[in-house]
Amino acid sequence: MSGTGSDIRERLTDGLYGLGWGAVKRLPEPVATRLFRTLADQVWKRRGTSVLRLESNLARVVPDADPARLAALSRAGMRSYMRYWSESFRLPAWSPQRIRTSVDVQDLHRLTEGLDAGRGVVLALPHLGNWDLAGAWVTTELGVPFTTVAERLKPESLYDRFVAYREGLGMEVLPHSGGAAFGTLARRLRSGGLVCLVADRDLSASGVEVSFFGDTARMPTGPALLALQTGALLLPATLWYDGTPVMRARVHPPVTPPGTGDRAEKASAMTQALADAFATGIAEHPEDWHMLQRLWLSDLEPREGTP
Repeated sequence: MSGTGSDIRERLTDGLYGLGWGAVKRLPEPVATRLFRTLADQVWKRRGTSVLRLESNLARVVPDADPARLAALSRAGMRSYMRYWSESFRLPAWSPQRIRTSVDVQDLHRLTEGLDAGRGVVLALPHLGNWDLAGAWVTTELGVPFTTVAERLKPESLYDRFVAYREGLGMEVLPHSGGAAFGTLARRLRSGGLVCLVADRDLSASGVEVSFFGDTARMPTGPALLALQTGALLLPATLWYDGTPVMRARVHPPVTPPGTGDRAEKASAMTQALADAFATGIAEHPEDWHMLQRLWLSDLEPREGTP
């Protein structure tokens, strides 16, 4: 095999994801469930970088947790994360009825009434539960198409796999980079459409600082700016598992612009309100928060003696 080490790793990663979507969905469900739970436990026992980062993040969410409690939370977190992947690999083979009965949404009226009003809705979520399953439920149960964005992955073929997968679930997917996504999202909202964005981690380094579990993090202003520019309703939503085959969801009260301030100040205040809603859902179900990356600014800053 020719190519650089990076090229080889990228092709290997793409091949593994292709194998997952091709093979896992054909496994009997109990077999797939056991396989991914075993994989989660093995990854957790290795105590690699992702597991340690997850545990560090959870320590902020549950600050009074002792080491044993944190270890139990991170193990449950890896099982939840692998449940996300097992479901995602299998979703293309699920029947519409299976999708409809796999999600239970509290306060759904906030979303449906917003859509019925024709003003457009921005639904903003953290990395909780399975946002792909939630999206498939929206397009299947509600019959509502929506637009989202996806981070560009390497290799390009892997990004194409994710786009094809999500489009197969009824989503319109735009690339996060390139600069054209915001304008397209605004047009969808002005026509009364639905935009769904995972918004608890800033991918552009242009987000605003928010207070999050007692420390400063940076989150994207896109959801707030879209709502301000188009007049769309901005709704936070959170997802979680409760030990059953059904994923639970909640649509939180709308985030409204403050009465004073310029556009940037209003967007900042609305993003803080989103962060507060996300924190409520994460604190209630910390094991379902799939944040395996650095998030808080104090974790992103170089430490003394490190490069």
